[in-house]
Amino acid sequence: MNLQTLEEICMSCKGTQQDIKWEEHLCFVIGEKMYCMTNLNPPFHVSLKASPEDFVELTQREGIIPAPYLARGGWVQVQEPNALSHKEWERLLKNAYALVFKKLTKKLQKEILEATPL
Repeated sequence: MNLQTLEEICMSCKGTQQDIKWEEHLCFVIGEKMYCMTNLNPPFHVSLKASPEDFVELTQREGIIPAPYLARGGWVQVQEPNALSHKEWERLLKNAYALVFKKLTKKLQKEILEATPL
């Protein structure tokens, strides 16, 4: 995993936008809610929202920890990009998107889906 691949996967999710927060973190957001972020300066770490089941399983792996400041919200931080296969990255990123998307208001969900071409 690298920044370009991360960006490609996240930006393939409908309505995703990018935002820079805290001067050095690239955040991927849907409806102004973050679902994934990475630092722009080395080392390359990725934090993302995870389901309760994924959180438990992932944090038992080497190279993946509860995300600092965000763990209580179910976020993990992948400190070793090779700790996950490409398929796992895709599944987890799309799941992070879905977890945040379903928490948006129905009205906002509809606006995002209608404004984004298929």
